[in-house]
Amino acid sequence: MAKDDRKPTPNQLSSDLPGPTAYLTGHDEKSGKAIVHTKRPLNWHKYDDDKLGMGVAYTTQFPPDLNDDADVKSHDEKMEASGGKLGLVSGGGTVLRYVDFAPNYTCMMHRTQSVDYGIVLEGHIVSVLDSGEEQLMGRGDVMVQRATMHAWKNPSDTEWARMIFCLQDCKPLFVGGQRFGEDLGRGTEGIPGSGNDKSG
Repeated sequence: MAKDDRKPTPNQLSSDLPGPTAYLTGHDEKSGKAIVHTKRPLNWHKYDDDKLGMGVAYTTQFPPDLNDDADVKSHDEKMEASGGKLGLVSGGGTVLRYVDFAPNYTCMMHRTQSVDYGIVLEGHIVSVLDSGEEQLMGRGDVMVQRATMHAWKNPSDTEWARMIFCLQDCKPLFVGGQRFGEDLGRGTEGIPGSGNDKSG
């Protein structure tokens, strides 16, 4: 397999991993044929003493409105208003986010009011649940996080690991009569609350 020579994108911590680009499709106004609307290199934000890098590739509202590129305009406005630092979840919609984990790093134990598809792209990741249960995941594996308290651990001594997440807003969760809302935990300084669980 040929070496991936995509250079890191702005503020990327993991210099050995390829720099991601989001390719948005659209339609040619005259022919109606599909085209690549825009190419957007991912812009990263650094957290937890530069051991955690996160970058948002795209956001939507339910259901997305594709007419006159309304969804693209909405995404751009949201990113501009937040300075690129969104809450982990976008109320009433989705967030597509890349996350890079430094070697031997475990992120904060946290919970969001959302259903998340977390897919391992590079390396290995251990899913750590607040029950103490752990699950090792490899490239291509997906963890469907259903508003549970969890952390992610990169078990490698030398290599960065990468995941991509699609976080989807969900209804409030109650377990045994207790409301399980967002809890961001330590190491999240600079990450705003999602604000999608204010009624709890």
